[in-house]
Amino acid sequence: MKEQHWKEMIPVDRYVVRSSGILQEYDRKILTMLYQPLVGTTCFGLYMTLWSELEQDRLWGKESTHHHLMSMMQINLKAIYHERLKLEGIGLLKTYIKEEDDVRVFIYELIPPLTPHQFFNDGVLNVYLYNRLGKSIFQKVKNYFSDSLVDDQSFKDVTHSFNDVFKSVKATELVPSFQSESKDVFSPDAQTDFIDSSNRASIEMSPDSFDFDLFLAGLTDSMISKRSITSKVKQAIEKLAFLYGIDPLQMKNVVLDSLNENDQVDIELLRKAAQSFYQFENGEALPNLSEQIQPPMLRTMQEKQPQTKEEQLIQQLEVTSPRQLLIEFSGGAEPSKADLQMIEEVMFNQKLSPGVVNVLIYYVMLRSDMKLSKSYVEKIAGHWARKKVQTVQDAMNLAKNEQKEYQNWTEAKQNKKTAGRKIVRKEMVPEWLSDEEKEEKKQPSKEADEFEEEKRKLQEELKQLDQELKQKHKE
Repeated sequence: MKEQHWKEMIPVDRYVVRSSGILQEYDRKILTMLYQPLVGTTCFGLYMTLWSELEQDRLWGKESTHHHLMSMMQINLKAIYHERLKLEGIGLLKTYIKEEDDVRVFIYELIPPLTPHQFFNDGVLNVYLYNRLGKSIFQKVKNYFSDSLVDDQSFKDVTHSFNDVFKSVKATELVPSFQSESKDVFSPDAQTDFIDSSNRASIEMSPDSFDFDLFLAGLTDSMISKRSITSKVKQAIEKLAFLYGIDPLQMKNVVLDSLNENDQVDIELLRKAAQSFYQFENGEALPNLSEQIQPPMLRTMQEKQPQTKEEQLIQQLEVTSPRQLLIEFSGGAEPSKADLQMIEEVMFNQKLSPGVVNVLIYYVMLRSDMKLSKSYVEKIAGHWARKKVQTVQDAMNLAKNEQKEYQNWTEAKQNKKTAGRKIVRKEMVPEWLSDEEKEEKKQPSKEADEFEEEKRKLQEELKQLDQELKQKHKE
């Protein structure tokens, strides 16, 4: 089933904006300086545009159409949909939909951003911001949201209490005179609620992002009670496992290193232990998403000997990071910063696993003359995210099933650019896709032969890399 953004929403679909809490001027600074570097200017602009539809200190805006939103932002509906997904992924937006008589109405609920204290202690967002800004700028931003502590140790607290200031009253004065209405008078009226600002944005991982069954099974013989793994601890474990690429068995040791004097898991100690584990394995640098490899629980060739060339490729893509794959494609040269940033944005915003991103890179590079077109990558990534693709095999299968649709996307873009010019270049096709096109391509082209040779070299290099990694682990 092919999915298009116009199936998700069309310009005449209506929407209304609401906020889960009061948005304040300080939130604007937080969004600008902490979130904008992570989501980009267009995504930031979408949040601000939706915010502008709320009247001052109100929780609900007035109903509008998406055509109005397109006019205000001067971008198309596809871009609005794509940027909306970013806001949802980073925890700044919740989307609700109601369909009645072929009319769709959306509720866009704006979530206030994390406070600076929450953000810089998040364990995930702060690390990504550090990698995005660099040490110097990150320190300046952190200093902007910090202030000196007041040394009040030498001062005496002389604050008066309530009963020191106010006179005592009779019991009868504490009971409202309107007895018949006293049950409801202090509660909000029907269909209303008090304005609050307590809810804050938070990123959420998919339920199957970490194998807690395997993790908890490993704690059976350990000096820790499973009751210590509270919901907050679980959330922290999911984020840290995603950030640092820690599998369930490794996480057991990380958790054991984070126990306090009461044998309870200290989340701050857990973050430090996870960071120490990562740096011990990978050096002092903090992680980039493009450095991660496919989690063991999502590998299909981990305990299986490959029997075909396709299975060999699957195995290599499962143990290679997206960054390393880009290096192999460029003959050993370091990937450009723009390419790495684009891949990290796809992984972070669409929550695609490293192995799936490898298939995406492999497919796009060989179908686009060894170029990573951002719009093409993001379009396919969005499709795979909606399909909930998690394994290398699933990504390959979907690419096979949808290759004609993907090719149409490419040709449509090329037709706009060439405007009548004849295109003579032929795309190279991965072997695992070529079976689908054998009926259409009877004679092998020169480009296909070059591709087979290039693929053979790449597989040999990846195999050598895999052997080196295995040898390193043995040492």
